[in-house]
Amino acid sequence: MKSEKPTQEDYDNWHKDPKNWFLLNSIYFNPKDKRLLPPKKIKWMGWTVNFANPYSVLILIAILALIPLSQLLK
Repeated sequence: MKSEKPTQEDYDNWHKDPKNWFLLNSIYFNPKDKRLLPPKKIKWMGWTVNFANPYSVLILIAILALIPLSQLLK
């Protein structure tokens, strides 16, 4: 079985599906969506983390780790 790349229509349908959004539409969790940083529910507000993708969670942890590290290096 060959897995096909999702179309823009797939991305749009996943984005509109309320089952993929949690905690007042601020947390996106969709295992079918392999994007690291999909757009937020309100697209003009930027991007969010797809918590179903372990790599995007690692990116979030790395960014959050930079905050105390920058304070230590001051």
